[in-house]
Amino acid sequence: MTPRENFEAAMSRTRPEWVPLDLGKHIGSIHKTHYAELKPPLPQVGLKNGDLILDRMAQTIVPDEELLQYFNVDFRWLVPNWVQVKEREGVDAGGYYDMWGVPYKGAHGDHYAVDSLAKAPLADCETPQDILNADCWPDPEDPAQFAGLRERAKHLYDSTGYVLGADAIKAGPLMSALQMRGYEQFFMDLVINTELADALMGKITDLLCRMWTRFMDEVGDYVELAYVTDDLGSQTSLLISPKVYRKRIKPFHTQLHQHIKKAGNCYLMMHTDGAVLPLIEDLIETGADILNPVQTSTSGMENTSKLKEKFGDRLAFHGAMDVQQMMPGATHEELRWEIARRMKDLGSDGGYIIAPCHNIGHDIPVENTLKFFELVRVMGKYPINVEDALASDASYFVRLAQESGGE
Repeated sequence: MTPRENFEAAMSRTRPEWVPLDLGKHIGSIHKTHYAELKPPLPQVGLKNGDLILDRMAQTIVPDEELLQYFNVDFRWLVPNWVQVKEREGVDAGGYYDMWGVPYKGAHGDHYAVDSLAKAPLADCETPQDILNADCWPDPEDPAQFAGLRERAKHLYDSTGYVLGADAIKAGPLMSALQMRGYEQFFMDLVINTELADALMGKITDLLCRMWTRFMDEVGDYVELAYVTDDLGSQTSLLISPKVYRKRIKPFHTQLHQHIKKAGNCYLMMHTDGAVLPLIEDLIETGADILNPVQTSTSGMENTSKLKEKFGDRLAFHGAMDVQQMMPGATHEELRWEIARRMKDLGSDGGYIIAPCHNIGHDIPVENTLKFFELVRVMGKYPINVEDALASDASYFVRLAQESGGE
């Protein structure tokens, strides 16, 4: 099977040959500092993209093709170009305004964050009409945003067997509304100024639909899935109640997700961090086919066996390899156990794409990053023999080292 054929088998639960492996999209790449640290132990791999930034906010790198091949990554992502961005000047120099007019500042020298002390672009709006008449809205059909993507998509589709994905135009009805209005203000709007909240999320959703229409005009003939983002959870709970989600936000997710799937005739993967267990059923109803990142370090998401049992016939899972608590401090044996556990729970019959649940940061030892990809290569073949994978006898370690090229 090609990776593309294997992905389809995994999604349909019809005997995939291996658990698909992903790396290289906006939320799911490698921080620039960590990327540089990969060069010494991988002299045989041409790592040239050390300064080619994929996501300016997170300061992640566009992975070199040689690295993706070395790690046996099954996916190649088509990423919109970074446009309609303005640099901040004066005392705010070093930051920028994104295409939605949201101000960002540098944080700790290694990433950017929304500048909570600066005025949000829609903070002064008082009525729905003020929202609609604001001058901060981006051009959703800017041709520069999509330049070159069709040619790249066609080349990859015709010359390789990789799974092709349309990466997120990094925005969402809730996330963008919070940033454009101000977090505290928009949380209040959702309850006491619902007409304004609906007008804002409706405008964002309409623009995103237009962006995705233009995006899919370029790449829709070649992609198997589209990736959207909109965070709904914290470490311990939802950002909003299920009732507020269902009444105020879910209609816009449904509109956006169904529009993208129709425009691209593809699967839809939704990224939402945090403790989102109470909303998974709702996300399925919006049209999500794959849930990312399955953040197992958050409340309610730890038990991946129960997630699979409850939702696995209607939803595939992506990620589940925790980068907050597990990968930074795990021994190689603990890493092996974690990989085996998540593959057993989420992918015993297909329906699982293994990946770090977020970006690989510089707090993760390089040895753990390398070992993760080695172990997935060895352990991810179907049928998954969990008993063998979890065996602790010496013969297993010898065979693992021989097959993975490790120590």
